[in-house]
Amino acid sequence: MSLFERYLTLWVALCIVAGVALGHFFPGLFHAIGGAELAHVNLPVAVLIWLMIIPMLLKVDFGAIGKVGQHWRGIGVTLFINWGVKPFSMALLGWFFIGHLFRPWLPAEQIDSYIAGLILLAAAPCTAMVFVWSNLTDGEPDFTLTQVALNDTIMVFAFAPIVGLLLGLSAITVPWETLLLSVGLYIVVPVILAQIVRAAVLQRSGAKGLMDLLRRLQPLSLVALLATLVLLFGFQGDQILGQPLTIALLAVPILIQVYFNAGVAYLLNRLSGEAHCVAAPSALIGASNFFELAVAAAISIFGFSSGAALATVVGVLIEVPVMLTVVRIANASKRWYEAGDAVARRT
Repeated sequence: MSLFERYLTLWVALCIVAGVALGHFFPGLFHAIGGAELAHVNLPVAVLIWLMIIPMLLKVDFGAIGKVGQHWRGIGVTLFINWGVKPFSMALLGWFFIGHLFRPWLPAEQIDSYIAGLILLAAAPCTAMVFVWSNLTDGEPDFTLTQVALNDTIMVFAFAPIVGLLLGLSAITVPWETLLLSVGLYIVVPVILAQIVRAAVLQRSGAKGLMDLLRRLQPLSLVALLATLVLLFGFQGDQILGQPLTIALLAVPILIQVYFNAGVAYLLNRLSGEAHCVAAPSALIGASNFFELAVAAAISIFGFSSGAALATVVGVLIEVPVMLTVVRIANASKRWYEAGDAVARRT
């Protein structure tokens, strides 16, 4: 992990401060940017999201899906957590904490929007930073690549229906046209473009050329993320200053679901006898979120100044430090994990 990535939370915090300050002193500029829309899609944000996502998707080799049988236990556990547990557990946590327990301390008109943002955050499994987390746990690279490629494929078809279902269950109006447009813009199109570029670079320069390109583009991806946050908090500034507890309260269900999903995935892998080098990245993929997609979808569906957009950004704020703790737990518990009966029988 680079120095910039390691301190991503610090840069995010600085962008929050910068965004709030700029939004306060230059409100006209931010209103002009917010008005640059086409079919309910903010064009400046769309460009920034593409700059974030496409470099990360260049790492994904969809040919790796053919290796799914090599680690079928870990794949099965991760798919179950990602698509059968995480979105629904987050909806339940959002309903309990934001909709009920914390309701007196939150603006009433934003409650549903906060819950929607949490659902968007949990409905998309991480596809980028997972490569970093897996490397820090000595994870099996073929498993990580296969799982990410498989999740990206499933996300194209499952993200909108799951979000629509959970928003409907939460009595939140589902803007289907905008939701499907977000899937097309922020999943389908970036995946296609990334694979076209990947194939062209591999054909021209081989694997070394692709790695060189990824190194050059990685800073651009992070800068685009931070620029998006400055814009977002430029619109959210007054609300944040007026509700200082909001970010802390929104972080509670996010933290709980991260540790819950990571723990369940880790234990299920141990019970199934999967190797630690697969179980650790499985738990990390099950716990982390594709926050770039969540932020983009929240802005497109609910707008810059919505509670949904703020909730997804809280996910960005705590992602790095929380996932680093999950990495430490996985590494520290390796001996205990490998002492499990099912694991010992397979080694």
